[in-house]
Amino acid sequence: MTALRMAFNELRRITSGKLPKLAVLALALVPLLYAALYLYANKDPYANLNQVPAALVVQDKGATASDGTVKNAGEDVATELISGHKFDWHRVSADDAEEGVRNGSYTFALTLPEDFSQALLSSGEFTPRQGVIMLTTNDANNYLGSTIANQVVAEVRRSVSVKVGAEAADKLLLGFSTIRAKTVEAAEGATTLADGQQEALTGSQKLVDGAGPLADGAAQLAAGLRQLRDQTQDLPVQAQRLADGAKQVSDGNETVAKAAEDYAAKAQALVGRLDQVNGDIATRLRAAGFTEEQVQRVLQTLTEARAPVDDANGKVQGTAGQLRTLANGAKQVSDGAAQLAASTPALTGAITKLDDGAAQVAAGNAQLRDGATSLRDGEQKLLDGTTQLRDGLNEGVQQIPNPDDPTRESTADTIGDPVNVRGVSQTSAGSYGAGLAPFFLGLATWIGAFVLFLLLKPLSRRGLAAGQNALRVALGGWLPGVLLGAAQVVIMFSVVTLVVDIRPTHPVETLGFLLLTSATFVAVLHALNALLGAVGKFVGLVLLILQLVSAGGTFPWQTIPVPLYPLHYGLPMGYAVDGLRHLMYGGSLGSVGKDALILLAYLVGSLALSTFAAYKQRVWTPSRLKPELVL
Repeated sequence: MTALRMAFNELRRITSGKLPKLAVLALALVPLLYAALYLYANKDPYANLNQVPAALVVQDKGATASDGTVKNAGEDVATELISGHKFDWHRVSADDAEEGVRNGSYTFALTLPEDFSQALLSSGEFTPRQGVIMLTTNDANNYLGSTIANQVVAEVRRSVSVKVGAEAADKLLLGFSTIRAKTVEAAEGATTLADGQQEALTGSQKLVDGAGPLADGAAQLAAGLRQLRDQTQDLPVQAQRLADGAKQVSDGNETVAKAAEDYAAKAQALVGRLDQVNGDIATRLRAAGFTEEQVQRVLQTLTEARAPVDDANGKVQGTAGQLRTLANGAKQVSDGAAQLAASTPALTGAITKLDDGAAQVAAGNAQLRDGATSLRDGEQKLLDGTTQLRDGLNEGVQQIPNPDDPTRESTADTIGDPVNVRGVSQTSAGSYGAGLAPFFLGLATWIGAFVLFLLLKPLSRRGLAAGQNALRVALGGWLPGVLLGAAQVVIMFSVVTLVVDIRPTHPVETLGFLLLTSATFVAVLHALNALLGAVGKFVGLVLLILQLVSAGGTFPWQTIPVPLYPLHYGLPMGYAVDGLRHLMYGGSLGSVGKDALILLAYLVGSLALSTFAAYKQRVWTPSRLKPELVL
């Protein structure tokens, strides 16, 4: 028999019948199925990061800048993150975020602390410090999720740095603008100062111009005074002559005054004798027997008769006094008045010239006053300009920073790198290999269980032929696989931990979870083989491919297309990978308990299917005696 004939016979054998033809077609489609699903699932995982839950904690209380503006950079960053839809952001409290990352509700958490805005503004106050963004990750949730989170934080840091840099540059330019404005004000003040100085100079010139006429007027005044002095040189002689004349008048008037005084004395003596005559008459009348009334009537008549004498006597006495006074000063007054009248024209001329000089002096004084006023106004403007220049320059100086060298260097460093990232890792895989270890350990456990049934028969034919209990037969077929699977796990775990040097945080628990995982996978594949026979092996291979793309072994499982979400929830490998991550990296053991319960449910369910298969196979059929497809 030739090789070609043997090949033809084998092809005819595996394609004889309907089911073998379908098996060949399915085997041909396995590479396509694997490649298509895997590439579909991982074509663009970054496009689906918005399905990855992440916690956002905004504790920033904001800050007030030196110009009075209120800044809340934390809210700005949060708004930008949420509106960007890069992740499924959830704004929560710090405690909820930490617990969420710990139990896997959130892949990571981003925290903006209370003083975030204040730190970003610190450079402007010359108390520079970096703003801190806190990133909380947990490799037990997903190793690459933490890597992606770091990239997100780097992007946030870059964005904030750009904004802070732009604001810092804006303030710097604004400071230069302020300095320029203040310098312009200072220049205007200097201009005003120059104008005031010019006006002061003009006022001084006016003062000089006014001083000339004032000097001329003063000279004329001196000339007038000199002339007045010349006109009054003979005044002493004239005064002496006046004294002499006054002496002569005094002598003449003395004679008249004496004569008048003599007449006055005689008149007074006459009046005295008349008083004596009145007394004598009264005495005689009383002696002659006249009554007192008659006496008084006679005396009254005599008094009335002598009234003119008494009046004349009074006038004589007054005239004598007046003549005495007139005699004393008449001549002096006459001579002095005549001389004064003769000298009056010259005196009047001198006074006129003096008045003219005084007028010129007054005019000069007016010009001097105006010049002094202009000078004063110019000096006032000079003072105002100087004040404005002073104030403008002082205010400008206040606007110019003057930090010391350490502060300036620190400020420059902070402006160049305003944000620092402080990473807080709840758990850490330590290396890329350790990060992928949970996925590959789970995958290896499934493959190990799969190849076991290439040699092992899922159900004992002898037990079935003997009519044994279906559960007993199912357990009898499952236990050899469990034992061999346990051996696979022990050998694999020993090599991984001792040779590859990947050390789990909980080694004993990790080994126990791997044994549970192996027992569960053996049970699933045992059930498929027992229930479906050769087709069950093919289904086991398909399930392997489906779990490769849906278990979340590399990227977070939320990055797979939404139509594949049911595969993650419905197949066991995702739970195995999740439990191994938490055990190997030190994550929440509560999540491990949930994963273990789900795997245990798969184990029990698979054993139930195996029992059902054993129950059915107690009856022999032609297809069992001569199956169409043997793998």
